[in-house]
Amino acid sequence: MSEKGEVDLTGAKQNTGVWLVKVPKYLSQQWAKASGRGEVGKLRISKNQGKAEVSFTLNEELTKIEGIGDKTVSAPRDHPFTMQTVGGQTLAVFTETSSDKIALEGVVVQRAECRPAVSESYMKLKRIQIEESSKPIRLSQQLEKAVTNNYKPVSNHAYNLEYERKKKEEGKRARADKQQVLDMLFSAFEKHQYYNIKDLVDITKQPVIYLKEILHDIGIYNMKGTHKNTWELKPEYRHYQGEEKTDD
Repeated sequence: MSEKGEVDLTGAKQNTGVWLVKVPKYLSQQWAKASGRGEVGKLRISKNQGKAEVSFTLNEELTKIEGIGDKTVSAPRDHPFTMQTVGGQTLAVFTETSSDKIALEGVVVQRAECRPAVSESYMKLKRIQIEESSKPIRLSQQLEKAVTNNYKPVSNHAYNLEYERKKKEEGKRARADKQQVLDMLFSAFEKHQYYNIKDLVDITKQPVIYLKEILHDIGIYNMKGTHKNTWELKPEYRHYQGEEKTDD
């Protein structure tokens, strides 16, 4: 910014209206890869019974996402907009020119959220992201001298004994790896939208308390309505084989 703090208000005189849109992180990262290479996608605006319907379609060349662990996945192409009002706020967009001068680009006249349409590619992307976030963080440490401790072999390690103890206490419901439980839950919810906790315990063979901890991360517990006392996936994880739909 210049020392005098000058602001170019040409945009205010032109009464330029701009949209403020929230987009998924992976989408902004894919756009950044296309910097200087032209079009990143297509924006469609139409009207349905007097209401605006807006959607964004990502260019197919930008759907390849790399760098999530050692995997390569495809980003969803279709992204419908959820339109929101500006409310009583006055929001504006400013840019900084090459001469360190601040310029007003326009006033925000519409807010929106760009969300991915639920599809196989989106579900695969979310599943891989969950897998990566569940991996333990490995630390490396430089040793100043060689380790000379003599370790004697044991017939059974302490963690094995602890596992066997829990297995006896809980029968067949010893805690499995979190990712294995997530895979079982996603597989179940692809067949049906709603489950009570007893059915999910039978499917996963996991302790109730442990299973509920995982369900709170990916699911919603219905406390009223037609499906009272059942679990379903959060909107961002939903992908069903059947035609079951959430109640309005």
